[in-house]
Amino acid sequence: QVQLVESGGGLVQAGGSLRLSCAASGNNFNINVMGWYRQTPGKQRELVATITSGGGTNYADSVKGRFTISRDNAKNTVYLQMNSLKPEDTAVYYCNADVSRLGRRNTYWGQGTQVTVSS
Repeated sequence: QVQLVESGGGLVQAGGSLRLSCAASGNNFNINVMGWYRQTPGKQRELVATITSGGGTNYADSVKGRFTISRDNAKNTVYLQMNSLKPEDTAVYYCNADVSRLGRRNTYWGQGTQVTVSS
């Protein structure tokens, strides 16, 4: 089993910054793609950003130029630096990992961390 633990959410004013972290733990696993998704009440979970093990990144159009995803493969940790935050960025942010373990490939989710941006 692989567990993802997120941290770094909170309340910030519009224009401010936050940094989210997500650490993966477990035994005998390799992480392929890691990413961040977000969800607001009544809406589907949406992609924010992803990063491959080689460092290739992908961003939602709504966050390009403001958010930066990065990862530390040695620590099995992914980060999301969020700058120039807007009220519409308010959501629960979920960490996601595509993991290979014992010959199988599975997707894992973190418990979510609340990000609230006040206007």
